[in-house]
Amino acid sequence: MTTSDADKAVAENESPHGAGTPAGGEGPTAEKQPSQRAYHHPAAGWGAAKSVTHVLVRERALIDGPRAIFKMNHESGGFDCPGCAWPDDTKGLRLDICENGIKHVTWEMTPKRAGRELFAAHSVSELATWTDFELEDTGRLTEPVVYNEETDHYEPITWKAAFELVGSELRALDDPNEAAFYTSGRLGNEATFLYQLMAREYGTNNLPDCSNMCHEASGRALQASLGTGKGTADLADWESADALFIMGVNAASNAPRMLTALAEAYRRGAQIVHVNPLIEAAATRTIVPHEFVDMALFKSTRTSTLNLQVRAGGDMALLRGMAKAVIEESASDPKALDREFIDRHTQGFEEYRALCEATPWQELERQSGLTRADILKAAEVYSRSDRTLISWCLGVSQHEHGVDTVREIVNLLLLRGNLGREGAGPSPVRGHSNVQGNRTCGIDHRPTPEFLDRLADVCGIDPPRAHGLDTVGVVEGMHRGTVKVFVGMGGNFAMAAPDTTYTAEGLRRCELTVQVSTKLNRSHVIHGKKALILPCLGRTEKDHQRRGPQATSVEDSMSMVHLSLGMKRPASPHLLSEPAIIAGMARATLPDSAVPWEQYIEDYDRIRDTMAQVLDGFEDFNRRVRLPLGFRIKQPARELVFLTPSGRAEFSAAVLPDVVPKDDMLVLQTMRSHDQWNTTIYSDDDRYRGIKNLRTLVLMNRADMRSRGITPGSLVDITATSKDGSKRSLTGYRALSYDMPRGCAAGYMPEMNALIGAADYSTQSDQPLMKNVNVRVAPSRL
Repeated sequence: MTTSDADKAVAENESPHGAGTPAGGEGPTAEKQPSQRAYHHPAAGWGAAKSVTHVLVRERALIDGPRAIFKMNHESGGFDCPGCAWPDDTKGLRLDICENGIKHVTWEMTPKRAGRELFAAHSVSELATWTDFELEDTGRLTEPVVYNEETDHYEPITWKAAFELVGSELRALDDPNEAAFYTSGRLGNEATFLYQLMAREYGTNNLPDCSNMCHEASGRALQASLGTGKGTADLADWESADALFIMGVNAASNAPRMLTALAEAYRRGAQIVHVNPLIEAAATRTIVPHEFVDMALFKSTRTSTLNLQVRAGGDMALLRGMAKAVIEESASDPKALDREFIDRHTQGFEEYRALCEATPWQELERQSGLTRADILKAAEVYSRSDRTLISWCLGVSQHEHGVDTVREIVNLLLLRGNLGREGAGPSPVRGHSNVQGNRTCGIDHRPTPEFLDRLADVCGIDPPRAHGLDTVGVVEGMHRGTVKVFVGMGGNFAMAAPDTTYTAEGLRRCELTVQVSTKLNRSHVIHGKKALILPCLGRTEKDHQRRGPQATSVEDSMSMVHLSLGMKRPASPHLLSEPAIIAGMARATLPDSAVPWEQYIEDYDRIRDTMAQVLDGFEDFNRRVRLPLGFRIKQPARELVFLTPSGRAEFSAAVLPDVVPKDDMLVLQTMRSHDQWNTTIYSDDDRYRGIKNLRTLVLMNRADMRSRGITPGSLVDITATSKDGSKRSLTGYRALSYDMPRGCAAGYMPEMNALIGAADYSTQSDQPLMKNVNVRVAPSRL
């Protein structure tokens, strides 16, 4: 490791000379020495400004980049950031942007092109040896290509022939359920609606999506507790809450615009409690870049009043402890509980109260990894707050007990009536720009009968009623030979899914794989016997159809729907929009379909008119989506209308899980670096965690390293034990010490997805356990 004598933290992580070969990651392959140095600067601020400047220069976007900055997330003629789903500012902010959003946009706007010359020069076998960074760094795809098995090259194909290939393969299947239609969170609402319509008219509910891997637990929990699969809070609630609890979120990297809300909350005196095994940059302080005076004065604002470092999976024990403390307080202070709210609007309180009272404090301490005093501090913040909002992300949902934990969040909120009023409620942080809109507009392998009835009545189709396959089920189906055609709308399924080796084997067994993409990625070089790459427009690009320029809509994390309009000329004249690609595949697959696919593509207003008849909350869609801020989809639970069997909000009484690792096991969490968006990797750096030129690492507690004979910076082997007893290993990773509880470890996805077995998914949500991987770490033997 490179080291500085002036920096003790780096010196302690200096790599000793010894046996072992460092593993290679999926980032750039530059031969730079890795280093670690604690980052002491505010989140965002001048660090972000410097990074943005570097990105604009590297991507040669010195003209289009600044243009995009002043167009991104603007409600009037702007385009929606293709990164996270944080809501847009409602008060006219001109720079409602963040560092990582600019990275994502400039990565899309690159002048580099991956055209027929690239595919003629490099076989697929050769491309498969490149890192994910190198594949995406070739630039934008320019025309549809088809895999030639004889030459092992992708070759150009016309759009008509590509659609005919898709249609012929789908029509040749014995059962529509032998096909799967995957969706990434970048797909707009109109394309989403057409995609599920195509799949269901074809005859399947096999509609896996990226939500199956991130917030499936949240949706199921909220549906069970409140009768809605979404959070009830909006941005105005964040701006008026007395207390904010931020759980399992690395906001500075994954939802950077949240920093504005956190800084404003601190200034108005709100309490901000962060709950995470790692103290991330967003849990310290920030300089918000659009606050120019603070930038000029280097004036930072705190973004936290309390940090609680729970053990991995210990969130539920903390929440249960807070609830226990509130219930105990109510014995002497009746106002500690909102009895009127509980009696009028909830069911199951007495059972939950008895469960909390019966849970020993010693067990709550053991499972949470916190002291009783720490839990009581959090409980005091909650009790003293008139309006409390709880937000969470994948650190909560990607566990075996993710559904139970989210329901415990709701339990805690219900105790003091923190629902259905300003400044309060549950608020999950969605990671991708339209992943919530995908689910709203029909991408659901478990559709409700009511939705299918409306779809049938309005669109004149006979949709299947049986549930389809999710992500885990599709991968298993590929292996069994029951899924033979895989269509991916965006994303990088081969790397995003767990057990990357197993997933790759499944994809290769398919008769046909179809990837609709903007850039080359791993899922294009891990393909079926026949394979197509269909290039589409990016979010920043103009979409011209027969009736003129078209806009698409997206839904953010807080149920606001608004239009997105591209600003620049497409990367190639041969690109099609996602709705046009879906319509082309649909017509080729369903030649006798009465659905007006061609008319829909001429004018997306026609798609929205149909959506308005099918989707709850989309009434008068075309008018309302053109309002200055768009519109918010109605949330019955926000109005204290609970679409549950009892007609009330439901307390849950789940058994507290045992999350303490056994023997010498560690619980490893996969995560993104700061210079990464989902599976897209921009560099090998992770600025906020102080890491440069390294992705193949495992972060560990210093005492855990010492007890295993591991020197900071040395090479280690990591072996995961799956639920079914099978083992998977990664070798030659560097162990770095980091401030986290004993028994915890962390490392980057997608590289560490290889440790997550096909059997490692939650029995509650069917989500892969990406934050709950049981591993042993030992000095490398290579």
